[in-house]
Amino acid sequence: MKLYYTPGACSLASHIVAAEACLPLQLVKVDLKEHRCEDGTDFNAINIKGYVPALVLDDGQTLTEGVAIMQYLADQTPASGLAPACGTMARYRLQEWLTFVSSEVHKTFGPLWNPAIPEEIKQGARDRLARRFAWLDQELAARAYLMGDTFTAADAYLFTVVNWCGFHNVDLSPYANLRAFMDRVRGREKVRQALQAEGLV
Repeated sequence: MKLYYTPGACSLASHIVAAEACLPLQLVKVDLKEHRCEDGTDFNAINIKGYVPALVLDDGQTLTEGVAIMQYLADQTPASGLAPACGTMARYRLQEWLTFVSSEVHKTFGPLWNPAIPEEIKQGARDRLARRFAWLDQELAARAYLMGDTFTAADAYLFTVVNWCGFHNVDLSPYANLRAFMDRVRGREKVRQALQAEGLV
């Protein structure tokens, strides 16, 4: 399988899931400004949507959208615990978390990446993130990971997007439980391997 990624982007979550599942991946770095892969390939020919991640399967099919890719990768190694079995209530809880991270955290960072967005709109995004982080901090008060003691794909995703706070003047100091979660995930061997592979540590 080939994972098309940009260092530190949301594709890192899929990279972490693959690492945790001990799945071999060929990593292909993408310059999103130029829409070019490191080998010179036009990335739009891989994913017409123009953003990472994209996963090219061994049979030639291409899967896009991080939430779908993470679940696909997790399902390749069920014993990893990265995704509960399909059809169980626990699987729907995982999808609930993945959807929350996607719509309420990931997308809220959008204005912060755009230099053309006025500062008042960016501050509104930071305020919205603060409300989400306060809720997450409460949720993480009594458990190590989003779904309890087991690390799942949702944790890889949350870690990836919360890690962007350092780029955008978003203060995590009020959220002790969320900060502890970030440290806990960052300390995992496979997470460190993914970060190192992307040149992030």
